[in-house]
Amino acid sequence: MSLQTKIESIKQRYHELESQLADPSLLSDPKKMRAVNEAFAGTSLIMEIIKRHEKTQSDLQGAKETLEQADEEALKELAQAEIDLSEAQLPNIEKELMLALVPPDPMDKKNIIVEIRAGAGGDESALFATELLRAYTMYGERRGWKTELVSANRNDLGGFKEVVCSISGQNVYSRLKYESGVHRVQRVPETEKQGRVHTSTVTVAILPEAEEVDVHIEPKDLVIETTTSQGAGGQSVNTTYSAVRITHIPTGTVVYCQEERSQKQNKERALSIIRARVYAKEQERLHKEREEARRGQIGTGDRSEKIRTYNFPQDRVTDHRIKESFHNITSLMDGNLDEIIDTLKQAEVSEELEA
Repeated sequence: MSLQTKIESIKQRYHELESQLADPSLLSDPKKMRAVNEAFAGTSLIMEIIKRHEKTQSDLQGAKETLEQADEEALKELAQAEIDLSEAQLPNIEKELMLALVPPDPMDKKNIIVEIRAGAGGDESALFATELLRAYTMYGERRGWKTELVSANRNDLGGFKEVVCSISGQNVYSRLKYESGVHRVQRVPETEKQGRVHTSTVTVAILPEAEEVDVHIEPKDLVIETTTSQGAGGQSVNTTYSAVRITHIPTGTVVYCQEERSQKQNKERALSIIRARVYAKEQERLHKEREEARRGQIGTGDRSEKIRTYNFPQDRVTDHRIKESFHNITSLMDGNLDEIIDTLKQAEVSEELEA
């Protein structure tokens, strides 16, 4: 569907809702009146952007005509100034309009569970998993989000074989949902004496935190075990049975949590991860069904998909979903991810508008 077709659709919807609000019979149905009012408020916000877009286009066209027809130099200067202003404003208004025309993902406002696992590459993969966690943590700090470690399994070099954390804040899932998938890194490891470039992989899963109303889990479907917390190499680090392992029998999902101080806290945290994983599996199934006929370019449902390559020797990060490259890896690994995320979001919006 073209941008203009979507604009016309919004205009039609706006007038329909306006007519419904003017109908006296709506007063007799409070529930329907509330729904119509909410729909009208949302459509009105989009209409405001549409009007600004159309006015800017009209101003630009008028100024161009004036510039062609004017004889006086002063009038030409005013027309050119109007052209420059309109041309500067139009791209930003069009971007704002495109974002407004795409229905929001109902999960965008959710907090997330982040699961990062080392893949091919041994110790180097585990070290890069640590760097990815640092990048996400620093990105979250800049946006005022809160990151909490849930569980971690380190190797002897201090890298993460597997790490799980929660990130909470405003619109967390809407920004980090694009990170799900396989991240490939190409660089010379610190332990490489001959200067050869190695290729390693890390898998990232971004799971929207699920409330009990989102997914219901029967207690009978859970096996809950308690144990002592484990350190590097598997040795016990305390004598109290505070760590919790929960298995969800229907899906085979297993969660181990030991970072909280009490068994109760670890159990609650483990249950929240179980809910998130079960919810994510259901969302992934629905996503695959929707994309059966048309494979989406910015799919966030397939966690086995290789999404990005970090080439350190060439100072280049390539996102394979949109076939675009970005530079300054050091800055990106310091959590400056907005350029990549904004580009992915814009590509998703464009795809939605073309659907």
